[in-house]
Amino acid sequence: MREFLNTSEVADYLRLKVRTIYELVRTKQIPCSRVTGKLLFPRQLIDLWVMRQTEFAGSDLRPAPPVAAGSHDPLLEWALRESGSELALLAGGSEDGLKRLVANKAVIAGIHLLDPSTGEYNVPAVQALGGLADVVLVEWAKREQGLVVARDNPRHIASPADLGRGGLRLLRRQEGAGAQVLLRHLLAEAKLRLEDLPGPTQPALTETDIAAAILDGKADAGIAVRAVAQRNKLGFVSLQWERFDLAMRRRDYFEPPMQRLLRFARTPEFADKAQSLGGYDLSAAGAISYNA
Repeated sequence: MREFLNTSEVADYLRLKVRTIYELVRTKQIPCSRVTGKLLFPRQLIDLWVMRQTEFAGSDLRPAPPVAAGSHDPLLEWALRESGSELALLAGGSEDGLKRLVANKAVIAGIHLLDPSTGEYNVPAVQALGGLADVVLVEWAKREQGLVVARDNPRHIASPADLGRGGLRLLRRQEGAGAQVLLRHLLAEAKLRLEDLPGPTQPALTETDIAAAILDGKADAGIAVRAVAQRNKLGFVSLQWERFDLAMRRRDYFEPPMQRLLRFARTPEFADKAQSLGGYDLSAAGAISYNA
């Protein structure tokens, strides 16, 4: 086939009527050149134009709003601001972030969802998604999760099993949060049920809420990352390390907001901040954890 098509040829190529082609030209919706009054259509550009018009079932190709959804992370919150990413943070938990990603209401979702049956983080949750066939997981960091307790740990909490002692008040996270999934798993290993443990009925929506409740004496323990305990000068009982990933559509990985954020995450300033916060391992930061 020729490199340039005339109006009749491009109509046949696209299986459209000639008058439809003229209307697309008039409204400047299709690539074309006008040479001595004659319309010519570069076939390569026509092919690219067709690809841009492609719609996938269950997928919204419009740009998502500049929102970073999902789980709250102190290092991510700081980096979104300092990197000039121009992404607004909307921390509602890992599962909420994935739902917003599928609904095209967020550019990225921070997630740390443990699959208790395999011990793997994030990939099983993403593979179970519907309506998101082009998802990519980029490792943000590995984080140290544990129980945040009062300074000097006056209740002598050493493990999840100790949460079953009478009188200890455990602050829950909202359902769908990665920390809540981990908490239920660790309690089950200790032969405890979250519903049987006393504590505030209102869940903590962020890790900052965990620290505030313990500082105010409203709870004795809650699950969060070491950075939260260290920043608020609280006690910390380490439980395990987890992988925190940024989930996104493949197209958004290459867009300026994500590139600014990932470029900033390679700077000495970023590494220094992670070290000062505590409880971060950046050895594989930026690695692709999953590519659908």
